[in-house]
Amino acid sequence: MKLVVFCLLAVCCCSLANTDVKDMQKRKLQEVLLQLSDVKESLQHSEQELRTPPKNIEDCCCLSALQCFRANLNVQFNITEKRKQRRLYNSLRDPFTVRGLDFCNSTCQDCASHPKEKASEFFSRLESLIERVRETRISSANQSTCSSHPCLSRFDF
Repeated sequence: MKLVVFCLLAVCCCSLANTDVKDMQKRKLQEVLLQLSDVKESLQHSEQELRTPPKNIEDCCCLSALQCFRANLNVQFNITEKRKQRRLYNSLRDPFTVRGLDFCNSTCQDCASHPKEKASEFFSRLESLIERVRETRISSANQSTCSSHPCLSRFDF
């Protein structure tokens, strides 16, 4: 009897801890969106072209796309000099952001193979990626299945 109670307690604690992590990830993704909005306003009219992942990220490549966006932001814009850009870059590197997009492994297209797009399109696609993941995490916070995730929609579980 004690073992059953202990197991039930362990399951409850694990599910509560998992919910807290998901909440932190959702909050961090919301913070990224706010910072992105600030940076997007100031750099959207830039004529620079950046390697930009496609609009519809599939096959578990959300983390790879995030890494590509982050690398381009670091290389193309001098993030060490501008506070808003540095904050966005640091938020994109944050473990909660990374874990929010890292939910399966797959071979993904290399960042260097993505076509170059104007800065406005680059920021729009980054925003779209973060919004899709955030919205899915909010709607599936109480669900334990992965099949509703936008990057896993092609897989049957």
